[in-house]
Amino acid sequence: MTRILLLGGTTEAGAMARALSEAGTEAVFSYAGRTENPAPQPLPTRIGGFGGVEGLLLFLRENGISHVIDATHPFAEGMSRNAIAACARAGVALIALERPAWTPQPGDRWTRVADYAAAARALPGDGSTVFLAIGRQNLAPFVGLNHRWLLRFAEVAAHPLRDATLIASRGPYTVAGDVALMQRHAVAHVVAKNAGGRAAEAKLAAARQLGLPVVMIDRPALPHRRSVATVAEVMAWLHGADRGV
Repeated sequence: MTRILLLGGTTEAGAMARALSEAGTEAVFSYAGRTENPAPQPLPTRIGGFGGVEGLLLFLRENGISHVIDATHPFAEGMSRNAIAACARAGVALIALERPAWTPQPGDRWTRVADYAAAARALPGDGSTVFLAIGRQNLAPFVGLNHRWLLRFAEVAAHPLRDATLIASRGPYTVAGDVALMQRHAVAHVVAKNAGGRAAEAKLAAARQLGLPVVMIDRPALPHRRSVATVAEVMAWLHGADRGV
């Protein structure tokens, strides 16, 4: 029997949940629980962590999970690593629904770095305003740097940065809106993580239009896993699994 655990939290996960529901597939949607009011899903939903690899392994076994779809954020490294390890130990099939990464376009001024600490080191420390578009979980490397900060979170939340302006807003965003935002706050640099997708891409086009440098954080490297870019590919994989392919 096919019973699926869908690890969500992205736009793609919502689309995956709708496809599974419409197909009548037995599935559970799991949120990490970092957002206070996550979007409702057409599947039974659980919220919160599993307790590492061992906790996820126990969940897979106790709930008869046959397949896991990892549709978490490309930077949810811990969850993805745990899923790879737990599925391998449980003999559960795993696939990642992963949006393609952004690539630089003509006119972009990207500096690519490996992680958040490298991004902090790449900034000039000249007191200018930085649009720190990386969410609220990884701000520690930027504490104490000589900059003013523009932050945009999905909801109002505490953060450790001084001299920061916080905007609570949910995407998708527009290029015109992000151009106006950056001009209004005199942004001189943008720091982004290469999440891919269209919902947050506007800031890159806005930076390109304004000629602003972007410090782009590369995605974390993960152990090998099957990965596809579309819901249709996941459904084809599931259909093949049902037929024993």
